[in-house]
Amino acid sequence: MLTLCFGILISGCNTGNQVSSTSTGSSNTPLAGSTTENEPAETVTSAEPPATPSPAPDKPALPLSSYTLSAELDYDTHVVKVDEQISYVNTSDSELDELLLLVEPNIYPNGFTLGALSWENGEPISNYSLSDRELLIPLPEILLPGNTIGIIISFQLNLPNQNAPYGYTDRQTNLGDWYPYVPPHIHGEGWLVREDAFLGEHLAYDIAEFVVEIHLANSFASDGGELVLAASSSPEIDGDIYRFHHTPARNFAWTVSHIYLEQETQVGEVLVKSYSFPYHPQADEPALEETAKALSIFNELFGPYPHKALSVVEADFLDGMEYDGLVFLSHAFYDYYTGDPQSNLTIIAAHEVAHQWWYGLVGNDQALEPWLDEALSTLSELYFYENAYPDLTDWWWENRIYFHNPQGWVDSTIYEAAGFYPYRDAVYLRGALFLEDLRDLMGEETFLEFLRAYLDQFRYNQASSDDFFNLLSEFTPADLSDLIGTYFSRR
Repeated sequence: MLTLCFGILISGCNTGNQVSSTSTGSSNTPLAGSTTENEPAETVTSAEPPATPSPAPDKPALPLSSYTLSAELDYDTHVVKVDEQISYVNTSDSELDELLLLVEPNIYPNGFTLGALSWENGEPISNYSLSDRELLIPLPEILLPGNTIGIIISFQLNLPNQNAPYGYTDRQTNLGDWYPYVPPHIHGEGWLVREDAFLGEHLAYDIAEFVVEIHLANSFASDGGELVLAASSSPEIDGDIYRFHHTPARNFAWTVSHIYLEQETQVGEVLVKSYSFPYHPQADEPALEETAKALSIFNELFGPYPHKALSVVEADFLDGMEYDGLVFLSHAFYDYYTGDPQSNLTIIAAHEVAHQWWYGLVGNDQALEPWLDEALSTLSELYFYENAYPDLTDWWWENRIYFHNPQGWVDSTIYEAAGFYPYRDAVYLRGALFLEDLRDLMGEETFLEFLRAYLDQFRYNQASSDDFFNLLSEFTPADLSDLIGTYFSRR
C-alpha cells in the first residue's frame, strides 16, 4: 500500500518484501501518467551537465577473480541458460580447503537447475553440496593465499514472477544476483555469509572482473515490443548479442524490457543512460538529469567514479536498489514526481548514485553493519542538495530527517529492527545525524579529508566499523566518546 504524503518510498535500498516508505513532509500530489502502451524504445539526448574530469581510481593491488558468463534469455518464457567460468584468486590471508559459492536463485522453487560442474580442466566435480543458497566445493588441494583455481558451471534459471530486483513482471525482467559467486573471506571469521532478512541487504561482494555475453533469444516480445537491455556497463552489440566488460566491480546486473524508453547524457567520460516506462514523460528526463548531477557532484567531492557508464532504471517494484554500475529507482518515484527537486525521485537518485562510492568502491558487511553504506549515502543526499539546490537544504533536513523524529541505534543490524521504519530511522536517518554532528565537530575541510582517506584506504576492500573509527582517530584529537555513545550501542 502506497500512502501519499505519509509514505512515498524513501528507502534507497532493497527492503525484501517490505514496502519501504517515508514522508517528504510536503504535499506530494500524484501526477497523471501517460497511458500509452508498448511504445517502442526511443533515444533522447539530454543537455550535458558540467563535466568533472578526474583521474581514474587506483586499480586493486592483487590480481582479480574473474567471472566469464554467457547467458541466453528467453524473455517470454522467463528462462535463462547460462555457462559460467570462475577464476577465483585467494586474496585472503587464509589457506582454503573449500570453495563456497552463493547461489541466490536457488532459494526459489525450481529456480536454479545445475547442469554441469567441473574444474577448469574439464574434470567433473561430484563431491559438492548444494543447499539453500550455498554451493560448497571441497578443493583437491589447499589453495594458498595469492593462488588461483578455476571452475566451470552450466545452469538454467527459471525466473520468479515478482516485483523485485530479481524476477519478472509484465513490464520488465530483472537479473540482480543471478549467477553463483564467491563471497569475501574474512580473516578469523571465514566466508562473509549472512542470513536473509525481511529488510535491508545481506550480501557482500569482493571486487572482480566480469566478462559477460548476453544473447536475447528473440528481438521482440510476444506482443511485438522491441526488447531493450540495460546493464552495469555499456555493451558492444552484435545483432541480438550484447558483450560487456565490467571491471573492477562488485557485481554485474542487467534488465530487459519491451517498453523501455532510453535517454542519455555525458558526465566527463562517463555515459549516463536512463531506462523508463512510457507512462510519465514529465519524470523521465529529470531522472536522468538528477542522476548525472549526483555523479558530477560526488566525483568532485569524494573522488572519481570508477567506470565509463552508469545506468539508471525505472523499477517495477517499490524500492530503490543499487548495483555496481546500475541503480533502480521505483516506478512510484516517477509516478508521483512533483515536477521539482522537492521529490523522492531526486532524493533517491542521489542516494543510489552515492552507493557507487559507499558500497561499490568501499564494501562492508551490509547485514551486521549497514550504517557504513546507508548512513554515508543518506548524508551524501545532503551534499547533493547543498551543491545542486542549496536553497532546499533546510527542506531536505525537515522532510527527510526531522519529520520522522528518528530513534534507535545507528549500529543496528538488519535482524534487530522491529520493522522497516525503525530500521530506516536508526540506520539511515540517525546515521546521517551522527555524520553531520561529526562534520560540525571536525569542520568541513577535515571531515571531507577523512571521507576521502576512508575511500582511499579501503578502496576495493571490505571496511568495518572498527576500520572507520580507527581511521577517524587519526583526523581529530577530540574526545568523541559522548558523541559516539549518543548514537552507537556497541562502542
